[in-house]
Amino acid sequence: MKKSVFSFTVAATVGLSLFAGSSAVSEAASISDLKDKQNEIHNKRSNLKSNINDANAKINNLHGQQANVKSEMQRLDFAIGDTNAKIREKTAKISETQGKINQLQGEIKVIVERMEKRNSLLKERARNYQETGGMINYIDVLMGAKSFSDFIDRANAVATIMEADQELLKQADADKKELEDKRAKVEKDLTSLQEMKSELEQMNKRLSSQRAEKNKLLSKLVLKEKEVHEGKLALEEEEQILAGQEAAIQKAIQLEKERQAAAAAAAAAAAKAPTPSSGGGLGKAPAISGGTFTRPAAGVMSSGFGTRPGFRPGEFHYGVDIANHASNVPIVAAADGVVIRSYYSNSYGNCIFISHSINGQVYTTVYAHMEARIVGNGAVVKKGQQIGIMGSTGDSTGQHLHFELHRGQWVPDRHNAINPVGIVPL
Repeated sequence: MKKSVFSFTVAATVGLSLFAGSSAVSEAASISDLKDKQNEIHNKRSNLKSNINDANAKINNLHGQQANVKSEMQRLDFAIGDTNAKIREKTAKISETQGKINQLQGEIKVIVERMEKRNSLLKERARNYQETGGMINYIDVLMGAKSFSDFIDRANAVATIMEADQELLKQADADKKELEDKRAKVEKDLTSLQEMKSELEQMNKRLSSQRAEKNKLLSKLVLKEKEVHEGKLALEEEEQILAGQEAAIQKAIQLEKERQAAAAAAAAAAAKAPTPSSGGGLGKAPAISGGTFTRPAAGVMSSGFGTRPGFRPGEFHYGVDIANHASNVPIVAAADGVVIRSYYSNSYGNCIFISHSINGQVYTTVYAHMEARIVGNGAVVKKGQQIGIMGSTGDSTGQHLHFELHRGQWVPDRHNAINPVGIVPL
């Protein structure tokens, strides 16, 4: 048996005294006790409904938080997209600037070639100055004039040459300055663009980190909402179980009143009733014993109450197992009572909870792993009445009945479970 099967259920069980021997308790006290139990369950239901409302409020709050996180994630997505667009823009400009640098390299090459030519001319001029003593060549040019008009012309020519030399020097300086200015500007532009791109990339990293954090937060909120939903389902199932018990108590009160009004008829009804047919199979119903309880199924007790060495380490077995390999083995109610719940559980398989009131003490019996159930919620059953057929449904490895006896209400941790051996004739 898996203890977790009922982690989402809480069954507070009550029952009805419908058997011989209950006359030891006053009829008025019996009804009063049932009404007290009914009020107790009603109060528990009210508390559960309040807890369910709280769970709904938490879920709504989590929805609001998730919406805020999603909105922030959307803002970050837009910011990341905008930053990536700017990075692409700066990358394009860097590429464009790099193209300008390549173009400038070509222009620089032309300027350098031009400067080298001018330097060659200036070097030639300087060589001539050194060989002739500077102005001698120009004087020879002037003194070789054949007439005054020729002298003027030659003087003008000399001045023009000397001026050209000065212009060459000025152009060389201008070319050098232009080269340095262009280099400085382009390198400055390139550095600025690279810095801007680097800043944008850092910003993008921060935004992406924030986006990842928001995504983690959203995942946590979604997980928390799932947990709250599961808790809410547990509360809702618990409330439904209590509602079924409250209805069962109401029926018990009505039946008790009818019993008081017709004591003789009730006594006759409490007598042994023939066990319904098991459907023509090979299994037989157990003989109905005297006393309060009777054996719930025929067969061999294959597992007892308590720890079971070699089965599941540390697991406590809260009932006993009765095995029988025959087909259509009847399962019967161990005592008179009211069916609290009849349903299919992932672990218990087809199972039935029955509440019994015996001399003022509430007991709960559980019948698990049945192949079929033949009584439903709220049914009033007699001791020895067939309620199902033995099977191997749910968390079961072979055909058997898992039977539990609880002194009082059934609770999730099953601390009310007691060893049925010595109480129920097994």
